[in-house]
Amino acid sequence: MANAKIKVTLFKSVIGRIKSHQACVKGLGLRRIGHTVEVEDTPATRGMINKVSYMVRVEG
Repeated sequence: MANAKIKVTLFKSVIGRIKSHQACVKGLGLRRIGHTVEVEDTPATRGMINKVSYMVRVEG
């Protein structure tokens, strides 16, 4: 399962959020509301997702 992928969707705006949270969203590759990306399931990406969990939805 080294190549396990998870889908992440941005459903809230990053405007007015803490800069580090904006950076996490950008680091995940999300650009706009409704944008979905597939990222590798690693501890680093899990940490980023946990930090901005109030703005993203996760599948898989």
